[in-house]
Amino acid sequence: MQRALVLAGRGLYSTTPNPRVGCVLVQGDEIVGEGWHVRAGEPHAEVHALAAAGSKARGATAYVTLEPCAHHGRTPPCAEALIAAGVRRVVAALTDPNPQVAGRGMAMLRAAGIATAEGLLAAEARELNIGFISRMTRGRPWLRLKIAASLDGRTALKNGQSQWITGAAARQDGHRWRARACALLTGIGTVAGDDPQLNVREVETERQPLKIVLDSHLELSPDARLFADAASVLVVSALDDKIKAQPLLDKGAEWIALPDAAGRIDLAQLLPELGRRGLNEVHAEAGATLNGAFIAAGLADELLLYLAPCLLGDAARPLAVLPELENLAGRWAFEMQGCERIGEAVRIRCRKPETPA
Repeated sequence: MQRALVLAGRGLYSTTPNPRVGCVLVQGDEIVGEGWHVRAGEPHAEVHALAAAGSKARGATAYVTLEPCAHHGRTPPCAEALIAAGVRRVVAALTDPNPQVAGRGMAMLRAAGIATAEGLLAAEARELNIGFISRMTRGRPWLRLKIAASLDGRTALKNGQSQWITGAAARQDGHRWRARACALLTGIGTVAGDDPQLNVREVETERQPLKIVLDSHLELSPDARLFADAASVLVVSALDDKIKAQPLLDKGAEWIALPDAAGRIDLAQLLPELGRRGLNEVHAEAGATLNGAFIAAGLADELLLYLAPCLLGDAARPLAVLPELENLAGRWAFEMQGCERIGEAVRIRCRKPETPA
């Protein structure tokens, strides 16, 4: 199963909207076939492993990181392929949370006389597909906020200067997290101040994530650098004005209006909308106001913090604008997931305690 997880990780940047899945076929102590899902619409991991094993698949044990599918989608059911190949036993790390599967694959195997087991290295398999699981169980993507800050929690000087607080190693690591996401999200303030490309550049990837800009009043310039490449752009506004949105539509962007009662973008409706679009992981790199809005609304699942060994002082901009607290009981608590040195910076990952890992 550890080998199957390594194989699944090869699809980290490419499988969206599908899950990352690996499969290993074993006869005794010998691996006779292995495979992983590369991209949506192509054969699943089990099919690749069965093709590699050939006749040696008969009587083998299959270790797969996610329950074999039991429905006809863009490819035939993998459970049927395992049955037809004569596999003797199937061990799955996780039950597939997709309602179209959700235990039906393992049931199909058992009905054919194949022994099954589930739960081996389940935590590792969940981590690999945290976004897919979020979309299937909550109807919304996993939202990760990436923030580069000083030791005193400041992300830019008062005048907006922020490049670069962290070094090259931290920036490259941040692009790895960008590459695994289905979408990169930012706010109009960041676009106006930094004019980011909002793409993956520091690591090799065959797929550029969708670019999402939250722009309440449709102030985004059609000349912004984020339009410079061929990646898709989604603009979300509170203002419902197609005439004002037309220059962005002419640039090839998609536009939707999601106003709340106060005339702001309805963040609580935004995430289900992104889930309906098949987005598993959304990687946000925004300013303090939008960061604070996501955190205060309880919508930020994970913080990815890069802390540089410097101080910027009280006048510099904070990492999140949050309401004032009257007591510590109301603080926004997170659970530590990991801390690692990346170049001269320290990367801290933490999550909401109530969010499944």
